[in-house]
Amino acid sequence: MYALFEHEMCVCDIAALLNMTQSAVSHQLRVLKQARLVKYRKEGKVVYYSLDDEHIKDIVKEGLEHINEGR
Repeated sequence: MYALFEHEMCVCDIAALLNMTQSAVSHQLRVLKQARLVKYRKEGKVVYYSLDDEHIKDIVKEGLEHINEGR
């Protein structure tokens, strides 16, 4: 999800960034989409993912800050 903070990305770019297979990334994105944390749009055969809205970004940032406070 953090990879989508700045801009939308396609599965192939996320997979390359995270050094994961496209299949594994697609599976995770499907779970995030079902939870309404990410949304997608299609451009031809390419699917681009982004955070569902700005509130998601705020919640993730707050969660990471909370985790880091305990260190």
